[in-house]
Amino acid sequence: MFNDRTTPLSLLATRRSGKARDLIAPGPDSNELGHILEVAARTPDHGKLAPWRFVVVPQEARDALAAGIVDAYRAEKPEAGRLEIEAMDQFARQAPALVVVLASPRVGSHIPLWEQELSVGAVTMNLLHTVHASGYAGCWLTGWSAFSDRVRDLFGAAPERIAGFVFIGTPGKPLEERPRPDMAKTMSIWNGPATSGA
Repeated sequence: MFNDRTTPLSLLATRRSGKARDLIAPGPDSNELGHILEVAARTPDHGKLAPWRFVVVPQEARDALAAGIVDAYRAEKPEAGRLEIEAMDQFARQAPALVVVLASPRVGSHIPLWEQELSVGAVTMNLLHTVHASGYAGCWLTGWSAFSDRVRDLFGAAPERIAGFVFIGTPGKPLEERPRPDMAKTMSIWNGPATSGA
C-alpha cells in the first residue's frame, strides 16, 4: 500500500496539499481508507484519550451532507445569494473520499485542553501524511462549515468541534509547490536566558 520506492524522509519532504476541487478518482476504497485512518491514529496523545474522531462521508451520503450544509447556511445567513448557496452545495461534493475530523475533548480529564487540541492537529496532519504515503493527495479545509454549530451537529454535539474536512483523491493536475518558511526566520538556538549588561 505504501510507496516503498521512496524513503520516509522523502515522503515527508514531498507531501503537499492538493486543491479539493481538483482531486479526482480513483480515491481509496473503504478498506484502504480504514487502514489509512488506523495509521493516522498513531499520533501523540497525552493520556491516551483519543480526543478526536473520524467521520467518513461516503459518496452516497454527499447529497445529504450538501443539503445539511446549505440548510445551515441559509438559517444563519438568510440574506445569502445564489452563488453563496451554490458554493456551499459544492463544498460537500469535492473529491472521491471525505473524512471529517472532529475534536472530541475529554472535558473532565486532568490532561489540559490545549494538549488535547494539539493532538487533534497532530492526528489530522498524520492523516495527510498517510494519504500521501498511500499514493493519493489530501486537502484539509475548514471555512464557514467548520465553524458552524449547525453543521457540527450533523456529526456530533458540543463540546465537539470540526477540526477540518479532509478531502482525498488523485490529483487531476500537477500539484504546485508552495513557498515554504524561511528557516533562518523560524528557527533559533537558545543559549540560556538573555542578560542585559550596563
